Amino acid sequence: MLALDEIRPFLNSDGGDITLIGIEDDKHVKVRLEGACNACSINKMTLKAGVETTIKKFAPQIETVTNVA
Repeated sequence: MLALDEIRPFLNSDGGDITLIGIEDDKHVKVRLEGACNACSINKMTLKAGVETTIKKFAPQIETVTNVA
């Protein structure tokens, strides 16, 4: 997914990473924040402001992005 390729370097620079778990109904994306991003106290902000925004830039039909542990 191009969106994750765009956000990954920023996550990697903080010791984290991201994996696409799946896409449901072409509207709901599930990802897993990994490494430092998993335990980070601001991962919800990272998910909303960084990951979700970037995914929606590439795929505007996406309604939600959820981090699954």
